[in-house]
Amino acid sequence: MGAIAENWEIRLDKVSHAFGERRVFSPLEATFLSGEVGVVTGFNGSGKSTLFRIIAGLLQPTQGAVDVLQSGKPLDALLRRAHIGYVSPDLTLYRELTAVENLQFFAELQGKNFRKSELAELLNEVGLKGRGRDFVGAYSNGMRQRLKYAFALLNAPPILLLDEPTANLDVVGMEMVERIVTRQRSHPQGGITLIATNEPRELGWGDTVVRLENRI
Repeated sequence: MGAIAENWEIRLDKVSHAFGERRVFSPLEATFLSGEVGVVTGFNGSGKSTLFRIIAGLLQPTQGAVDVLQSGKPLDALLRRAHIGYVSPDLTLYRELTAVENLQFFAELQGKNFRKSELAELLNEVGLKGRGRDFVGAYSNGMRQRLKYAFALLNAPPILLLDEPTANLDVVGMEMVERIVTRQRSHPQGGITLIATNEPRELGWGDTVVRLENRI
C-alpha cells in the first residue's frame, strides 16, 4: 500500500457547550489522528450528539474550540463538511423518494453527480442490493440505518462521525459497520473515525475512549 496522501487531525481544545444556563458537558481536551478510531461515551444526555455536531461544524461551542486540520492546515466549519461523513439519528431521509433518489438529491446539494451504477454499487456495499428503487417509506428502521451509511460514504470522506452506529441493525449490519470502521483506518487520505456510543462492543473499537462528564 502506498503512503498516505494526507494527514488529518481533530483537536478538541477545552471545548464545552451549554444550552442557556444548562451546561451539557465539561471542558474537554482530546486529539485524534489519521488511522485512529476514537470513541466518545457517557450517560444519555451527556452531550455526545452535541459534540459531534460541533465537530461537524454544524454548531458553535459555547467554550473552547474544535480544529480539524488537513496536513496541518485548519479548515473552517464550511470547508470541513466536505470531508466528513456523518451517521446520526437526526439525519432526515425523504420517505416519498426512493433510496437512489435520496442519494442523488443529497449528492446534488454537494455539487456532485454520480452514475446510477455507482449508487447501486454503494447500496450493495451497505446491504441494500436491489432495493434502490424502493421508496424509503417502505424501508424498515434497519434498512434506513443502512441507507444513512450510504450517505456517509457517498464521497469516500476521510473523516467519519458515527453517532449510535449500530442502532436498529441486526448482527449482519453490525458486522458491516465494523468492516467500514476497520477500512477507514487505511483510507488513502488518512482516515479518522469517531464513534458516539455506550455499547460495550463498540467501546472496544476505539484506540482512545473519551468519557463526557458534567462537573459543576
